Formats: sequence, C-alpha cells, structure tokens
Amino acid sequence: METENPGLSEEAKPSYTQVGKLGEFGLIKKLTEKIILKQPSTIKGIGDDAAVIEPEKDHVILFSIDMLAEGVHFDFTYTPLRHLGYKAVSVNVSDICAMNGIPTQITVSIGISNQFSVEALEELYKGMRYACEEYGVDLVGGDTTSSNSGMVINVAILGKAKKEEVTYRNTAQVGDIVCVSGNLGAAYSGLLVLDRGKKMFANDPEAKPDLTGYDYVLKRQLMPQARVDIIALLKTHNIIPTAMIDISDGLSSEVNHLCEDGRIGAIIDEERIPINDAVKKVAEEFKQTPMSYALSGGEDYELLFTLSKKDFEKLKDSDQIKRIGEIVTPAQGVSFRDKAGKLHSLSAKGWDGLKTEN
Repeated sequence: METENPGLSEEAKPSYTQVGKLGEFGLIKKLTEKIILKQPSTIKGIGDDAAVIEPEKDHVILFSIDMLAEGVHFDFTYTPLRHLGYKAVSVNVSDICAMNGIPTQITVSIGISNQFSVEALEELYKGMRYACEEYGVDLVGGDTTSSNSGMVINVAILGKAKKEEVTYRNTAQVGDIVCVSGNLGAAYSGLLVLDRGKKMFANDPEAKPDLTGYDYVLKRQLMPQARVDIIALLKTHNIIPTAMIDISDGLSSEVNHLCEDGRIGAIIDEERIPINDAVKKVAEEFKQTPMSYALSGGEDYELLFTLSKKDFEKLKDSDQIKRIGEIVTPAQGVSFRDKAGKLHSLSAKGWDGLKTEN
C-alpha cells in the first residue's frame, strides 16, 4: 500500500505545484471542478456565497459536523491522502445513518501548511469525490485556510429523514434486543498493524514492513464504510430502531452512551459479539484478546441499535445484523456476560479524541 509523503520538498518533486501559485479561489476551483451534483434538493452548490438546499416535503433536516486533525486522528506516515479523503466523508455519513437518516450534502473545510502541493490536495479530493459518489452525497461548499500545525479537515453534513423515523440514542425500552451491524475490532487491528510498521521504519529507514494478509483490517482502518446499506435494509422491512448510535469509540463506550442517555441498563453477551478471523489473528500476534479490540478499539463505524422483539424477528436471519444483548432495567446496570454466564460491569473504555494517546 503506497503512501505519499506530503513533506517532501519541491526540489524532490519538481512536477508538483505550490498552493500559493493558484491562490485560494484558484485552488478551490481546481479541487472542485470535477464535482457533479446529484441530489434533487441541491439548488446551488459551489460557486456562490452560500449553497442553496431545498428541504424535501414531509422530511426533517439532519445536521452533523466532524473534525479530523493530523497527529490526532490520522498519521501521514501510513495514511494515503486519497484514503483520508474517503474516510473524512464516511465518518460523517455514519453520523446521519446513526439517526436512521439518508445523507444528502456536505461541505468541506481544510487547514493546510505550505508543505502540501496542489497535486497532493487533488488526491485528498479524489477520495472525497469517490465517497460522495458511493453514498449519493453532494459536495456543495467549503473553505481553505493556512495551518501552522498540520492538516485539519472539517466536514459538515446534511441528511434527511421523515420526522417519525428519526432514531435517537435515548429511546430504548426494557426488553428491546441490542444489535450490531457487521463485526467489531477490525479498524483498531488495522491501526496496530500500521503503527507497528511505522515503528519498524523509524528504527530502520530501509525496512519495508510486510502488510501481506492484512488487507481486511487495513481497509477497515483506512477506508471505513458507513452502513447506509443497513438503513436501507431497515426501511425495506419497515423497521424503525428504538435507539441507535454508530460505533466510533468502541462498543463498551457506545453501549454506555445508550444506557446513560436512555436511563436504562443492558446485558451484552460475549459469545454473541461478532469478531472477524482477521482480528483474531492480529490479536494473537500482539498477545492481546480480540474482545478487547471489539469493546474498546473504536473506528469501526458499525451501527449499534435496539429493536423491539417483534421487529428483531424480521431480521434474525440476516448475516449483517447480530443480536448481542438485551435492554434491562436501570437497577441492573450495564453488564457484560462472559461465556461462563458470569456478569461483569461494562465500563466505557473507548477512544477519546481529546487525548493524544489511544
């Protein structure tokens, strides 16, 4: 997996164009000239003082915003710019999915230092355009500015949902089934593999880490997929989750968010938590437990949601949705039931973006 080092000098890459040669408006035009708008609700996109969006009848507007900062959320030692652009869009689309909504438009603002060339930023935007095409989202505006502390990417996203279908975190009911999409722990596994390669390179610049066999976990870290397909599946079966959140900070953290906000408890079953074999392989190499990755790793961007027992029956045979527990009374607390049937307190031990270590 090749990565571009944006810190290489212009002398080392003479074909690259300095951002200053284009100026702010020239840069914006260069980066956005290939954007194609597809949403019927987009009346005006890039090119004026503001985008113009027409709300769809009988729908409410969903809005979210997320920031990615170099050195905190990504590392250019092993993060290709195109992958980063894709991920910046995906993590925001995931927030709209977590509200049982459909993503529609985004704006992108970036802070960059003078070490980035125009061509490097084009790679970033290629990834963003690819994600927008995949999710059916229009890129309708944004801004660029200088940064003295590395790259910062800020994405704001709009989505839509019928008012009666919007799903919140705090509305689970006692007796509901706790479900997750996909599998957990893969993104953190990929991060460990990449960080190991970075340390190897730091000790020996001639070293070439062998990433063969890690494709699945690397993709889950570098190009996470927002689960728009799960939202479509739910709508196909006329199911509205009783509560939902996306798994950005680890399963244990998100379960506690649902329970704290909804003033309820939960029992999560160890044997039901879906973990891919690739995660088990990485955990074995690092002499750790794959369950710790699933509970605390984060960045999986799967969906954690609750369903009534009646609705769960409609989806129980789906290979993309797994039952992992049940909502219980607040007095029972938030617990993790091991394979022997013993209950343990499940504390929130997810990743915190305000800290500099994982």
